[in-house]
Amino acid sequence: MADETAIEKRETQDVHPTERMRAGRTYVPNVDILENDQKLMLLADMPGVKADDLDIRYEHGELSVHGHVQPRQDTQGNYLLREYGVGDFYRSFQVGEGIDPTGIEAELRDGVLMLHLPKTEQAVPRKISVKTK
Repeated sequence: MADETAIEKRETQDVHPTERMRAGRTYVPNVDILENDQKLMLLADMPGVKADDLDIRYEHGELSVHGHVQPRQDTQGNYLLREYGVGDFYRSFQVGEGIDPTGIEAELRDGVLMLHLPKTEQAVPRKISVKTK
């Protein structure tokens, strides 16, 4: 007979985000994040990813980027040397309230994903003019 285990009820439950599972290799792309007065720009290296194979989402303050990479070559035949690993790219970021999620834009050029994250009007620095009399 199996031992009975008591289950303790917690008064408060910690909510943890769901971790997404993927089959195969998943790489974390290297990124650069630049800032100017109007926006943040995120640059992510994603070689081999096509625009149709990108999934970019903004949900509950989290920006996630997933790029699917198709196999490079026909898998028939035997490899004599195999150094290049093929796999998906995935990265997520917590985005502050100073970013306008409705204005986020993305472009892909030469294996580099560029995400434009515009700042909200309240987050944009403004110049105060000085009046003289």
